[in-house]
Formats: sequence, C-alpha cells, structure tokens
Amino acid sequence: MNILFRKIILTLAVSLVIAIPHIGKNITPILTEDSSPGVDFSLSDSDLNEEGIIKSEVAKEIIEKIAYELIVAIKDKDPVISNYVHPVKGVRFTPYTTVSIESDIIFNKEDMKSFFDDESLYVWGYYDGIGDEIKLTPSQYYEKFIYSQDFMHTAEIGYNEVLSDGNMNENQFEIYKNPIVVEYYIPEVNPEFGGLDWQSLRLVFEEYEGNWKLVGIIHNQWTI
Repeated sequence: MNILFRKIILTLAVSLVIAIPHIGKNITPILTEDSSPGVDFSLSDSDLNEEGIIKSEVAKEIIEKIAYELIVAIKDKDPVISNYVHPVKGVRFTPYTTVSIESDIIFNKEDMKSFFDDESLYVWGYYDGIGDEIKLTPSQYYEKFIYSQDFMHTAEIGYNEVLSDGNMNENQFEIYKNPIVVEYYIPEVNPEFGGLDWQSLRLVFEEYEGNWKLVGIIHNQWTI
C-alpha cells in the first residue's frame, strides 16, 4: 500500500513539473485583451528595439484589434470607451504632444461613462502660441483635441512609431510604462496650407493584469 501511494505521489509531482511553463529571466508575460487564461503572449528581448520599446510589428500584432474597436467607439462617442480605460490609472488627456504630469487632466473609468454628458468646464492645458487656458467641456474638448478629424477613415496608422513630426518634446515613451502607442496621422487636411495643418491622434495602452488598457489620449498638430 505504501509503495503504491509513493508511486501516485511521484506521478503527480512529475505531472506538475511538466505543466508549469518556464519563463526566462528577461521575458515579461504580456497578454492581449482577448487572450484566454493560459495563452502565453510573452515578450522576449528580441521583441524590443534598442530603446527597450516594443517593436512596431510586435505592437501591431498585440493591439491592432483592440485599437480598432476603441477608435470606432471614439468616433461614435460610445460610452463603451470606459471598458477600455485602465481601472487604476484612468486615462490622461494631452492636448499637444508633450505629456504633462502636472497639467494634463485624468478621467477615471467611471468618469468616462458620462464623459459626453458632462457639462462642466475643465482646464485641459494651455493653447499653443497664445498661452490661454484650454477651458472646455469634455464634448468641446473632444471636437478640438480628440476626434478633430476623421482619423478612423483617412489616417495613416503607426504602432509604436512616431509618424507626425512637430517641434514639441516627444516624451510618451518616457512617461508611460512599457506602452503601446497607436498613432492615427493625417499629413494634410487642406492642400492650401502645404501640410501645415497636419493632425494626429495617439492612443496609449499599458498592460494591466493580462489586458491592454487605455491610459492616454494624445492630440498632436503643427505648433508654433
């Protein structure tokens, strides 16, 4: 009886060792939003560029579907946007490229459910050139600094690569932790302006408990 019992214990122990996946020292397990439990989307060093940022092709594979669903919701002003928001950090709104921890407004997941119904005025930052406060309701801010163009249908799309080229500090990869940044870039709105009216929208995602969540919405355009 004791011999049989020891054999059973040994068999179970071997099975457990085989079942436990090995994760190397330099590998970070990261899952997409649609990943089911047990599906491993680990990133190795080869998935990162020289700056330690997730490579464009890898970022696209991870986030393309989620980003598409979100940009559709943003275009439609759908409250489902809140489902994509980081449950702890919320989402930070940046009106002009450079992310500011001091002045950028953060809305939490619950705030985003009533974002378009909120009639309160907020100071979102300062207008480029004149320096006046950007004092707008969320809906007004949406029109000027979120979906200011038809980004879903007319934009070039970049994954962890900066498509727009302005004169402001590009610091999103410094502020956000191991992010995936999806940029929707329109190089020219009106040909009469010779490309000086370019605009872009960036959606910033961070991994949270196996899912990629929205932590930042960055507006970018030509600035003085």
